[in-house]
Amino acid sequence: MRSKHLAAIVAIAALALVEVAVLDDVDIAAPGPAGARGPAADHRDAPPPYDVTPLRKPAGKYLGVTVQGGVDMARIEAFADAVGTRPNLVSIFESFDDEFAASEVRKVYEYGGLAAIRWEPFDIPMRDIAAGKHDDYIRAFARAVHALNLPIALSFAHEMNGHWYSWGTRGNTAEEYVAAWRHIHRIFQQEEATNVLWTWTPNVINPVPRVRLAPLYPGDEYVDWVGIDGYYTVRGAKTFDTLFGPTITEIRRFTAKPIVIMETGVEPSASRPAQIRDLLVSVAKSPDVIGLAYFNIDGSGRWNLDKDPAALRAFRENAQNAVYGFDVRDPQR
Repeated sequence: MRSKHLAAIVAIAALALVEVAVLDDVDIAAPGPAGARGPAADHRDAPPPYDVTPLRKPAGKYLGVTVQGGVDMARIEAFADAVGTRPNLVSIFESFDDEFAASEVRKVYEYGGLAAIRWEPFDIPMRDIAAGKHDDYIRAFARAVHALNLPIALSFAHEMNGHWYSWGTRGNTAEEYVAAWRHIHRIFQQEEATNVLWTWTPNVINPVPRVRLAPLYPGDEYVDWVGIDGYYTVRGAKTFDTLFGPTITEIRRFTAKPIVIMETGVEPSASRPAQIRDLLVSVAKSPDVIGLAYFNIDGSGRWNLDKDPAALRAFRENAQNAVYGFDVRDPQR
């Protein structure tokens, strides 16, 4: 009796294995709403991860803008009309407790541009981020970036070499800043949010010459671009070389990553048109500076160009250079 039962069990098991093998080759939709596909089908139908490689150092140069209201398309299009070139880099400021601005990023991409997220950790110590105290938020943000599957440039805690932001040098050490950056980067990698151009962005060193940049640098494996923030002011540096040159020289001592002037503006003066010309011509001819973003808002200075016909004319004349304003959706054209 035992032998017969054992034989029967073996036969049934063998039949079950055959059925499983057959079913493995059949695409079966999981139960759910009408028209829904099963998890396996969803995985196969998912688009491939967005490849940001062509955007790291494209054939053309980025011509960007920051406008009041972030992605206010009316303001962006008005700027494009005024300067004769569509901006293909648009800055979006987000606090470290904001949800990822997915709809704004999509609008910028549909316009042919790249959204540059300026992620600001107000009143959050870098050591707390590095210690994992904000991991749930960072992970949710990274998952949203991954889910959108469109490219972004991400600047975390920009101008970290200054003392004017809470994440700057007064409350954090260079080691803590680097540890926080690397920790965030690792979480994004774990969540497969690879559609990010990691943009490490110090301020120009002119106002803080004693703060060395190398100790603040997370390392080439954690960075795609080096951003620089710096403004032409009436009392400060008057040319591209004097404003950005010392910082670029210092950066080149520890990395060869492409440089983007992520935030700049020109204060009103008789020299303003010439300085705008200097900015655009200098970026156009610099092989390792791949773009700029103009801060067209009145903030710490009257940077806005909208009511300055001479400045707009200078911007328009020099933004006509063919290197500026390529479509991010087809960066090699």
